[in-house]
Amino acid sequence: MAFPAADAEKELNPGHNKNFQVDSVSSAVSREKAEEAKKKREKEKKDAMQSLKSTIIVSGIVVAVLGAIYAITKNIRDK
Repeated sequence: MAFPAADAEKELNPGHNKNFQVDSVSSAVSREKAEEAKKKREKEKKDAMQSLKSTIIVSGIVVAVLGAIYAITKNIRDK
């Protein structure tokens, strides 16, 4: 049993070798992980925007209620 012959140039200078084989399974796994990470980031961004929007709406309602209370108390004092 003998080992197959190796190309010394490719082994000693791996940067010059442009014809390399890609493991399709590893490639698919890394692509899936990247897609999952992207979806997770988008979901977190969406959740952050939703909470910000809710905060702005709630604070707007609070300001409107306080303004109404102020106007009512001002009218009562004037009478």
